[in-house]
Amino acid sequence: MKKHNHFETLCIHGKGKYDTLHHSVVPPIYQTTAFAFESAEDGSDLFTGHKEGYFYSRMGNPTVEALCCQLSHLENTEASLAFGSGMAAISSAIMSLVPVGGKILASHTLYAGTHCLLTRSLPGRDIITTIVENDEPETYEHYLSRESFDLIYLETPSNPILSLVDIEAVCNLARDFSVPVMVDNTFATPCFQKPAELGAELIVHSATKYICGHGDVIAGMVTGRKDLIQKIRDDVLCRFGPIISPFDAWLLLRGLKTLAVRMDRHAANAAKIADFLNNHPKVINVYYPGLSDHPGHDIACRQMSGFGGVVSFEVKDKQAGCSVMNKVKLFTRAVSIGECDSLIQHPASITHSSLKDCELKAAGISPGLIRLSIGLEHADDLIEDLNEALE
Repeated sequence: MKKHNHFETLCIHGKGKYDTLHHSVVPPIYQTTAFAFESAEDGSDLFTGHKEGYFYSRMGNPTVEALCCQLSHLENTEASLAFGSGMAAISSAIMSLVPVGGKILASHTLYAGTHCLLTRSLPGRDIITTIVENDEPETYEHYLSRESFDLIYLETPSNPILSLVDIEAVCNLARDFSVPVMVDNTFATPCFQKPAELGAELIVHSATKYICGHGDVIAGMVTGRKDLIQKIRDDVLCRFGPIISPFDAWLLLRGLKTLAVRMDRHAANAAKIADFLNNHPKVINVYYPGLSDHPGHDIACRQMSGFGGVVSFEVKDKQAGCSVMNKVKLFTRAVSIGECDSLIQHPASITHSSLKDCELKAAGISPGLIRLSIGLEHADDLIEDLNEALE
């Protein structure tokens, strides 16, 4: 296989052959707790790291390792780790890299679970997070030049208003101040965005979403620089144990096979629906990076090869938003994104309900905001469903 294959080909063949013993086309599931030693000396060498191999699935498993290698191929990174949830991946990386008494600089709009981790939970470990008031590079430079930070955490496109951060610009600034950058790449996936190629040291995913693609796995992943990945593994993954099961890892491997074709369909449908909503008289604002009037459209064109499958839009108030949600027939009223089915939810009262009113306002989340995860159905059917609900 040549060194530089297209992304679609890497999704299928990126890792190479998984099973060198029996040459199965589909990678096997090593659904086992432990692996036998050849001898006491062999066990000692495995446990101390003097020999490569497996001895206990909390410390390493072939199916999980196959998943990690495949994500590294797709993200163009050195190493990866898999976790039992997206929040486990995010919190494990932060716990390893940010010391007690440390400081984090975070982007303007964040997934509510991340926001609460940074602003509610981590202060109990004496870790303080500053959330910037906007995502202009000058804003990051302002904070970096005035105090020391241990980590910059970016979410782009953000959940739920699809705001964009110029990853390369922030990474260039961070390098000047010797601060590592971690990027949540859940919404874009490596299909449409590769933060490592723009300077980010670490990338996190809620693998529950597009990497899985079928709504049947809760999982998270961290990928990036080998030394940082090794530190997260040794400090947190093996000791605290937020691991993924081999079966779930196998399901994610299956999901990655179809990532490229799914993302193309998600994005194509989302573009049509964003355009429809943008011209509807009862819609106040539409948030989708593919729209030319989106504030981050120019950034998206520079650092993304596609605009993703999430569209958010505003109607006049919460009552109108709930009315639309209650009247749709094809869209499923559910949280999460990245599934084959199209999903609809109201962030202010559901996923981001843990935020205070002032925090919602600061993040740009209005009472009338609705978030759509656009699925793989025919776009015209989804548009008809939304049109009837809006009318």
